[in-house]
Amino acid sequence: MGGAQAGAGERPAPPTTGSHGRGRPIGAGRQGERPRLQPWPEPGRGRSRSRSRSRSRSRGGPGRSDRGPSRPAVNPLYESTFLFDNDFPALRPDAPSPGPSDHPLFRAEPARGVCKVLCFHPWSDVTLPLMSVPEIRTVIDTWAEVSEDLGAEYPWVQIFENKGAMMGCSNPHPHCQVWASSFLPDVPRREDGNQREYLRRHGEPLLLAYGRQEARRKERLVLANDDWLVLVPYWAVWPFQTLLLPRRHVLRLQDLQPGERDSLAAIMKQLLTRYDNLFETSFPYSMGWHGAPAGPLGEAEAGHWQLHAHYYPPLLRSATVRKFMVGYEMLAQAQRDLTPEQAAERLRQLPEEHFRLRQEKA
Repeated sequence: MGGAQAGAGERPAPPTTGSHGRGRPIGAGRQGERPRLQPWPEPGRGRSRSRSRSRSRSRGGPGRSDRGPSRPAVNPLYESTFLFDNDFPALRPDAPSPGPSDHPLFRAEPARGVCKVLCFHPWSDVTLPLMSVPEIRTVIDTWAEVSEDLGAEYPWVQIFENKGAMMGCSNPHPHCQVWASSFLPDVPRREDGNQREYLRRHGEPLLLAYGRQEARRKERLVLANDDWLVLVPYWAVWPFQTLLLPRRHVLRLQDLQPGERDSLAAIMKQLLTRYDNLFETSFPYSMGWHGAPAGPLGEAEAGHWQLHAHYYPPLLRSATVRKFMVGYEMLAQAQRDLTPEQAAERLRQLPEEHFRLRQEKA
């Protein structure tokens, strides 16, 4: 894994990423194969128009989105976590197959799937760190349920949250998205290959071994309980990037036991409260869960996988100063602004009570 300290000028090898595979940008129901240069972003069909339907802060009734009366649907009056279909999905189950290619540099495959939206809470100003542990547990149960349901048909189910306008979130109502795809996307495909290779060489799952090492070393550990670890990974490039890992070997969200779901809800609330307290703002980030592939791919041996969640927050020095991946970092290699050890120490030192609750008491 590397030495105990990772300096700003060092470049540790990221164990969950590896050699670049085919870039598969999604659009118009197909994924284009690119030459083996680098993984490219995946612009989705209709994403510029995508909005999640939400309720207004008032309990007077469901609120229309800013798309106005042409909106295809309005949600019912929901009282808890609520899952619904995305009105403008990037993936569709009936996407047509692209025609044959006339050149090896211009090949494409169909990109089929479904896209859903999950509102965490009926109130539009209640984010995850402000929810109760039982309310967060309901979100986790819904994640597990939708992962299992969609995984029966699709090999990859990606749960992700883009929080805040800084991360491109177009609707302020706290929510996440669920995209199930007929193919294994680039990042999980690289994770699959690297975890498989580590198990072949070392006889144990990569992230299980890594989590045990970080729990012993403690210098990058942010939070821990009986079932979960939160740490700033040794290979982190975003200033306050974290990795959420179960202590035992778990393949998928639906494999979590009831007690593990309770302790996951508790540690998520602790982590996200610390994020908000860092600069006393609703902390923006992109996060997502990665677990063993499902569907036909999941029927194969998946013991090399370990369930985990990535958190990628952009803020660097204040609520308005963020890190940008540009210039050298875009064209050559990402650079660190502070070490993982420094980031972990700052997160550890933050209070457990949310700053908004402290302000209300003052």
